[in-house]
Amino acid sequence: MDCSVNHKFKSADFTKQMKSTYKILAPNIFPMHMDLIQGIFKMYGYNLEVLKYEGRNIIDEGLKHIHNDMCYPAICMSGQQLYALTCGDYDPHKVALIQFQTGGGCRASNYIWMLRKALHNMNMDYVPVISLSFNRMEKSNGFKVTPMMIAKGLMAIVYGDMMMLLRNQIRPYEKNEGDTQRVVDKWNNELINQFSHNKGLIGRSLKNNLKNIVDDFSKIERKNIKKTKVGIVGEIYVKYSQFGNNGLEAFLDSQDCEYMVPGVIGFFQFMFDNIQTDYELYGGKYSSKLFAKLAERVAAKMENYMLDALKDYPCFVAPSKFEKIRRLGDKVIGRGVKMGEGWLLPAEIAELIENGYNNIICAQPFGCLPNHIVGKGTIRTLRELYPQANICPIDYDSSASKVNQENRIKLMLSVARENEENEACRN
Repeated sequence: MDCSVNHKFKSADFTKQMKSTYKILAPNIFPMHMDLIQGIFKMYGYNLEVLKYEGRNIIDEGLKHIHNDMCYPAICMSGQQLYALTCGDYDPHKVALIQFQTGGGCRASNYIWMLRKALHNMNMDYVPVISLSFNRMEKSNGFKVTPMMIAKGLMAIVYGDMMMLLRNQIRPYEKNEGDTQRVVDKWNNELINQFSHNKGLIGRSLKNNLKNIVDDFSKIERKNIKKTKVGIVGEIYVKYSQFGNNGLEAFLDSQDCEYMVPGVIGFFQFMFDNIQTDYELYGGKYSSKLFAKLAERVAAKMENYMLDALKDYPCFVAPSKFEKIRRLGDKVIGRGVKMGEGWLLPAEIAELIENGYNNIICAQPFGCLPNHIVGKGTIRTLRELYPQANICPIDYDSSASKVNQENRIKLMLSVARENEENEACRN
């Protein structure tokens, strides 16, 4: 994309006056965490709404305005937002769009400019587009993220990761359908209430919350049945978003599977580690390296709180520490490979296998070159390290057939069940 796009397609600024009158429309990136994040925005006067549109018409809306050579997550997320402007559910003159950006070499750094180009072509330059980024890619007069908002947002990731971990291990076995979701809803409401009073963020209240969350999930009645264990890795949007992965989790539910998805906090730790790797390999600001090191220590502390809450509940499989995941990645590929999910992708595969999830679905969206290169390029090495590995890359794009995707997964599951039978015979 030409650099002139930045200046040619400049959308309206989000002003202070818009804060109380506009709705901010966000794509549904992390379905398990977004309810908490939406609640935090509303605490600070921003009327954030997470869009949950799905279906072929959303993809078509994205393709209408985003070049089909662009990555699939861009088409999905932009499609949700542009559809919201045209379907009649919102007044286009009273909404703004927000995109979450990580920066770096990923195509996601261009989502803002693509949205503005699309709005320009739709004669909607008056719709503000807000960038939310750690590296301050842009500033907006009426949109300010305070340190307390950041703190609560990071805690929403921690709590969301914990509930996602427990939900995924309980819901496939629950005796009474809906019990698991009721516990999730209970804690979402409780945490939003605590956040509004600046509670549950540090120290004893944080530890107690995590322990009580685990305790509540452990009390859900479960069936004593065996399920095929599947790990899900891949590009960060398609890995978590049911829209982006064509309802992968629901499909695995229908196939008698239990699935594990690594937490979002691991991706943040990966980014902090990358800043330090940049300094060691390419130079740069020493202050950035120190900030990243401090941020990584804070994330490691949150990680320890989660693991401490789980240690008295052996019925749950606990995730590995990031330090171990990093070592597992070093066995496969160098840490300088860090575009997209980079070395984290094979490292997460290795961690899942070591935790008993030998059957891996690698969700690979069209247009994500780092994901394809690292994901498919490391499979041979991973199979040499883990002969029991049953890894299945699945491509997700606007022209992919859901039937073909599900058939490939069924083939992987048939191999998984054959391996389980052989293992049972040996024992």
